[in-house]
Amino acid sequence: MFTATTLPNSNLPQDLFGAIASLKKELNAVILAHYYQEGDIQDIADYIGDSLGLSQQAASTSADVILFAGVHFMAETAKILNPDKLVLLPDLEAGCSLADSCPPDKFAQFKAQHPDHIVISYINCTAEIKALSDIICTSSNAVKIVQQIPPEQPIIFAPDRNLGRYVMEQTGREMVLWDGSCIVHETFSEKKIVQLKIEHPQAQILAHPECETPVLRHADYIGSTTALLKYAMQSNSSEFIIATEPGIIHQMQKDAPHKSFIPAPPENNCNCNECPYMRLNTLEKVYLALKNRTPNIEIPPSIQQKALQPIQRMLEMS
Repeated sequence: MFTATTLPNSNLPQDLFGAIASLKKELNAVILAHYYQEGDIQDIADYIGDSLGLSQQAASTSADVILFAGVHFMAETAKILNPDKLVLLPDLEAGCSLADSCPPDKFAQFKAQHPDHIVISYINCTAEIKALSDIICTSSNAVKIVQQIPPEQPIIFAPDRNLGRYVMEQTGREMVLWDGSCIVHETFSEKKIVQLKIEHPQAQILAHPECETPVLRHADYIGSTTALLKYAMQSNSSEFIIATEPGIIHQMQKDAPHKSFIPAPPENNCNCNECPYMRLNTLEKVYLALKNRTPNIEIPPSIQQKALQPIQRMLEMS
């Protein structure tokens, strides 16, 4: 289990789990957590999922307060879907390298160069990029959504080039790709994964489609975090090499304690396969966010309204 980093705050209760549960009840709050969060946060979440599942939960929740244990674009999506609710993010610095790789002003210029194209944007982008898009997708439904677009309709796919290439291979559709990427999913070493496979010949390699093509080439199964989890649970194999952020392994081990899960190694001898933004959230920060009703997400109404439409299209097409 991952352990939460202790904040220098003498006023923190000794039983953070109990204190968080009390605040949730008091505020009528729900905690949504991504699989890449530390184990303690996953354990106190009301719902754990990938971007699609979290969006669906955010769209349907009856809670008055949503605490989003993930990164900034995820909390923004919850706020877009719930403009009148209080949406909290434990650490506002929990950003996303992929979202940062697509500045709205430059993307607007890129879009203007292809006026006849519709824009399908991966949900890992800012509210401003969503507002410039026609349809949002996730790694769970990107292939399904592209398959629903008429073949004569040209497409811009943003911001992840690796997911875009994967979707092109799966659908046979040519798309114009924005040149963005995730620092975590581009750090995996093909050479080290091959070496791991030699050391563990019975292990199946499970990979997220944000990984680069050389890594995906070795994968026994490619899918979203939820799809990887389901595959590992249903597979007859007992050993897996996991090529995505290793936070997902916490849930895999809980659901299948008799199986072995090995995180795919990064290129360098570092913890670069862990998302530094996801790990900014801690159990202490979750408690303080609920207690203080801050940090909260605010989006200008004009952006919120424009960004809502492509998200709704995604939910309808999913």
